[in-house]
Amino acid sequence: MDFFVITQGCKVNQFESQAIVKLLTERGHRLCSQASAASVVIINTCAVTAEASRKARQAVRRARSLCGDGIIAVCGCWSQLDPGDAEQLGADLVSGSGNRRGFVDELEEVFANNIKRHIFERPVSWRTIEQLPAGAMPGHTRSMLKVQDGCANYCSYCIIPYLRGPVRSLAPADAAAQAAGLASLSTKEIVITGIELASYGLDLIGRPGMPSLLSEISKAAPGVRLRLGSLEPRIITQELCEALCDIQGLCAHFHLSLQSGCDATLRRMGRKYDTARFIQSVDLLRKYFPHCGLTADLIVGFPGETEAEHKETMLFITRCAFSDMHIFPYSKRPGTPAANMPGQVTSSVKRDRAREAAEIAEKMKESFLYSCIGSTQSVLFESGQTGHAENYCEVEAPEDGLEGLVLPVYVTGTNKGKLTGSILTD
Repeated sequence: MDFFVITQGCKVNQFESQAIVKLLTERGHRLCSQASAASVVIINTCAVTAEASRKARQAVRRARSLCGDGIIAVCGCWSQLDPGDAEQLGADLVSGSGNRRGFVDELEEVFANNIKRHIFERPVSWRTIEQLPAGAMPGHTRSMLKVQDGCANYCSYCIIPYLRGPVRSLAPADAAAQAAGLASLSTKEIVITGIELASYGLDLIGRPGMPSLLSEISKAAPGVRLRLGSLEPRIITQELCEALCDIQGLCAHFHLSLQSGCDATLRRMGRKYDTARFIQSVDLLRKYFPHCGLTADLIVGFPGETEAEHKETMLFITRCAFSDMHIFPYSKRPGTPAANMPGQVTSSVKRDRAREAAEIAEKMKESFLYSCIGSTQSVLFESGQTGHAENYCEVEAPEDGLEGLVLPVYVTGTNKGKLTGSILTD
């Protein structure tokens, strides 16, 4: 079987696609570099927004046009949400957001017998995390390590808890074993990811927290950089920061899930913190990790958001001085409480507010980049002359043969949203 993989959405999906690739190649199947050369196209989908669902449908249609009579296999959150839609678009195998090993088994069956299959499971019944092999896509020096799945927050705008099920965590020893395997494959950086990392360990005996997990991983993969995925601000405490300072290789980059800088909007969203708690988290991180990269997610145009509330959020993000942001117009997801809330904001207003937020975010990013000039950054070069510093700034150095190396770069300037500099030699 020659197969090609399309991955949409979050870092958890990236990990799961890597696991699917590893499972299939271990069984003798061949990964292709383009869909048109494959007999099977796998699409790992996202459904976090209406736009994500649209892109999933588009990917299925395009895959069919590229591979003709080949097999189209769809998995992920979109096909968990709309399996009938996936089937109607011509997918031969439709699976959801869990049981990746079962998906691989069924894919071999569909390919061998030229049949169609639909595997549907109820996420609410899942109680343990699926053990999947960690791996890296060919040529990549950064790998994902999924340590947690599921979410119990049920924010009013989010469909993901309904598609991913309850919180399930990977035991620290199992995570450490996977990290050791990645280190043996010359992985230079491991991204610790999950659907809701702040809930890590709540389902495990003894409730091991993030520090215990990272300590085990760090010991198992010495010399490998560790980067945390998205965190809820309420997990950031003085005790956590003190513990994180002792983790060897931890990158000083923290991505916090903000969503709004207005307390009234946060309450309508069902978030479990207010702006005062968020600022406390920001200040703690900057106290223990001076000049760390601090990024955030923001939703604009949430139902009921007035112009005054939007301005309140704009002032708040300016106060936080993020190094970068991900900004999303609110997307109505049927089945969530927010979809039926009064005061739905028009598309044009959402676009205008997203544009304003993006302009502020760009200025904050420029300011952070300029503040790095004159510093020395440890950079993992991923492609050509470009890589990422520990604070997650993109860095360029005008030398050849850097790919896969972690090198110190003296920063001398900026260029189109990147830092520029020269490699320091002994």
